[in-house]
Amino acid sequence: MGYMLYSISFLLLIFATALYLARNRWTHLVPVPDYVYNRLPSSFSNDIEAGLTSGDFDLHTNVAVGDSRRGLDQRGKREVQRIMKSRKIGFDEARRVYMEQNFANNNIGLDGRPKDPKFVSFS
Repeated sequence: MGYMLYSISFLLLIFATALYLARNRWTHLVPVPDYVYNRLPSSFSNDIEAGLTSGDFDLHTNVAVGDSRRGLDQRGKREVQRIMKSRKIGFDEARRVYMEQNFANNNIGLDGRPKDPKFVSFS
């Protein structure tokens, strides 16, 4: 009985070591949800710390004025961070891509005009 327990323990140790050494071959197959690792910030100062600000989209003034709102939209922040990670682009570019996707989903052209054939505008 002791011999069998020793053998199983040894084989388990060998198997675990092999899995550890080859982890970069199989870890991408393990499904891990995105929300496990990073919580979204819930205030403007936390948005700044998360990198969701830039020279064109400045949140420092909101913090300096003492804005009491909860920060940026949660769904939008999550999507912008996903775009930043997946495409490896900066905040401004990710924000532009996010807006273009929203325009496309709402049947709006890149110039800001609706694509509706019944749309009439008077210039």
